[in-house]
Amino acid sequence: MRTILITGPGGSGRTTVAAATALEAARRGTRTLVLSADRTDTLGAVLGVPTGTTPAEAAPGLTAWRPDADARFREDLVAFQDRAAGALDLLGAARLDPEEVTPLPGAEELALLRALRDAALSDSYDLLVVDLPPAPQALALLALPEELRRYLRRLLPPERQAARALRPVLGRLAGVPMPAEWLYETAARWDVELAAVEAVLADRATSVWLVAEPGPAGADAVRSAATGLALRALRPEVLVANRVLPEDAPDPWLAGLVAQQRKTVEEWRGVHGVHDVPHLGRDPRGADDLAALAVPAVDRAPAPAEWPVRDRLAADGVLVWHIPLPGVIRDDLDLVRRGDELVVTAGPFRRVVPLPSALRRCTVSGAALREGELRIRFAPDPELWPRRV
Repeated sequence: MRTILITGPGGSGRTTVAAATALEAARRGTRTLVLSADRTDTLGAVLGVPTGTTPAEAAPGLTAWRPDADARFREDLVAFQDRAAGALDLLGAARLDPEEVTPLPGAEELALLRALRDAALSDSYDLLVVDLPPAPQALALLALPEELRRYLRRLLPPERQAARALRPVLGRLAGVPMPAEWLYETAARWDVELAAVEAVLADRATSVWLVAEPGPAGADAVRSAATGLALRALRPEVLVANRVLPEDAPDPWLAGLVAQQRKTVEEWRGVHGVHDVPHLGRDPRGADDLAALAVPAVDRAPAPAEWPVRDRLAADGVLVWHIPLPGVIRDDLDLVRRGDELVVTAGPFRRVVPLPSALRRCTVSGAALREGELRIRFAPDPELWPRRV
């Protein structure tokens, strides 16, 4: 299934572009699902049809869905209380009733990730269009599955589960309680669910569309978002220049804005695949307005992204890791080797990358940023590599 993740600066019109893209695909005969995490139903207002917390038909061939974060959060909390009943009773903790529970920050993002996973596993749709939150929150959301899996592996290593039968004995010997069986089972279930979301994000049929209004603020936001996406092995397939004013605008007052937009779009075209969406002179509402936007077609497969391009052999026998980071400047880049992991920081974004087996037996001998790539040199460690006899 084709998946399009749409984000951009707040107020850039990303929900409108998501709705128009989904509606146009449905008109072409593609079974389409559009997802949104906006609890104010901006998506429904743009489509001209209210959307609910269960999947419902918004137009022929088009299903719209706003996942219910409240209900899922309550279900998870009640399930946790039931599984941890013994520990809670020992502590004298009072139980929470589902009716008094208010979802914590992050519940909507987790609900959207679960819906993304469920939709990708469904055979009911050919295209999934996801209206992500504004770019900074969207980048944190896209990083969440990998980061949570990393935390789980550190806190509850999978290899420790092999000693389940010995936990009661170890507990008596150590004099401290050992983790309960349900804790490992819950961690394993979360790991499987997060891995499924990661698989969707890493799939070759998944791409990201950035939506921005041409101008200085939009240019800064696109530059930052592209950096964050590159660090997550995602690159914008399409940059939608939204609300583009007509070149022949009769009002002289608009001439400055038109020139400013034209300059920004020309700069974008040198880096991204840009698609102009015209300004209608009003907020788009309903199927007719969305059709007038002439959003990009989605009948072509996205180009696969590689991250990183690993283990290229240099002339002097060292291994070079090539990490694509287009648009990143040297002053915003930081690199730290920590054990078997590499911590890469680009501006406000950071990613912890596990090293492959071969590079774990190497030392970092240098790094350079060239032609939009971070090139890290690894020299084999004689103490860790097998010696020839």
